[in-house]
Amino acid sequence: MIVWIASYPKSGNTWLRALLSNYYFSKDGSFDFKLLKEIDSFPSERYFRNYPDKFGKPDDTSKYWIKEQEKINSSKKIYFFKTHNALCKINGNRFTDEQNTLAAIYIIRDPRNIVSSVSHHYQININDALKFMLNNKQGIFSKENNRYLGFQALFSWKFHVKSWTENNLYPTHIIRYEDLMTDALGTFKNVVKFIDKVTKSNAEFDEEKGVNCIKNCEFSRLKNLESNGGFEEAMNKSGSDKKLPFFNLGKDNDYKKLLNEEFISEINSNFKDELIKFKYQY
Repeated sequence: MIVWIASYPKSGNTWLRALLSNYYFSKDGSFDFKLLKEIDSFPSERYFRNYPDKFGKPDDTSKYWIKEQEKINSSKKIYFFKTHNALCKINGNRFTDEQNTLAAIYIIRDPRNIVSSVSHHYQININDALKFMLNNKQGIFSKENNRYLGFQALFSWKFHVKSWTENNLYPTHIIRYEDLMTDALGTFKNVVKFIDKVTKSNAEFDEEKGVNCIKNCEFSRLKNLESNGGFEEAMNKSGSDKKLPFFNLGKDNDYKKLLNEEFISEINSNFKDELIKFKYQY
């Protein structure tokens, strides 16, 4: 069965994925990007390459979402998967179902800080980044040989958050990115306890290993790893074969310093209900 690590893009998914892969799949507590392969991304290109379909439209692969999850779950093991997909239906095709999902961990981040990261990551201006987050039909996709294989349905940030956090079909543990920053050990410990509960594990949280994982996956260390060896999940710079830094600002991504008051007010107006619900300063 699958345990999803779900989030809207640029909300801390890779950081939590690094912590979990380090905690569950590292023997000596060391970390490098190879460990991330233990927590794959779904839906991604490799799951759809062998189908004969032309996949001429970005959302064509959605009809195989459940089928591929059934293949994954045929081994009867517990799997972690990262996803940016909203918990939705496309063309009548559900992203997942009760037979394939055990639980989910959803990471939410202050949208006023997401907008700067979206702008950097997708190389668009800040106004277009906000439009990206407001677009009720937003998706991300990639093509291979003119076939759309890497489609993920986002919808708007508001819909994305609602789809996962108000889901009643699977146990869902919600964490704020900001709490992971201010109380990394406590927040991570609660994530591990949630996983142990839904997987019916009798394991106790390994405090020493948890502390080491947090130390090993500090932003500065991840940024250094990327600087020294690259990070294959980083986007290429527009018009170049060079990579755009994935680990960019970290704690310096502070909307109060990066955005003007008028723009902040616009974001506040669009996401007022969510800012209040998830206890962000408003």
